[in-house]
Amino acid sequence: MKIVLGSASPRRREILDALGILYDVVIADVDEASEFGEMPLRYLDRVSTAKFTAVANKVDPQRYILVADTIVIVDSDILGKPKDDVEGASMLQRLSGRTHEVSTRFLFGLGAAVLHAETVRTEVHFRALEAAEVSAYVRTGEGCDKAGGYAIQGRAAAFVDWIRGSYSGVVGLPAAEVSVAWQRLMRDATN
Repeated sequence: MKIVLGSASPRRREILDALGILYDVVIADVDEASEFGEMPLRYLDRVSTAKFTAVANKVDPQRYILVADTIVIVDSDILGKPKDDVEGASMLQRLSGRTHEVSTRFLFGLGAAVLHAETVRTEVHFRALEAAEVSAYVRTGEGCDKAGGYAIQGRAAAFVDWIRGSYSGVVGLPAAEVSVAWQRLMRDATN
């Protein structure tokens, strides 16, 4: 059975491919700007729900839908996708030598009904970064469309001392949790 993936992310597609979950892509166009004073996990819930609703309004109500959103949190602040190289460098400097959280929330549903929602939180620790390596990384453009301004699966892997939690969740979709949720939904559908 094919699901509808409400994401343009090639990384999420790669994770679903690895899990053997078949999908069609329908992009969820939603405003991902945070609201003034909005707490990170509230933001994550609001945006992932908006993505789900946007996709549900575009597809056959008999299709299963999967959407996800990933944020980087440091000092209770959300680090989204950097708007330019200056902001990207600032984000990396802020993460340098510290631990931050990467949270990915995913929702599975059928039609307009959310059947499973889960947030997977992972701690990531960056080693201390030199200004020159931050500049060199930003110039690659690799982190320009990624939360926190970096891609753990790319060159930024060299910045990471350790992680505690889901590596694939940091990439953008927690594989183990998604697999378990999907298997449970399929089991429930056949009973």
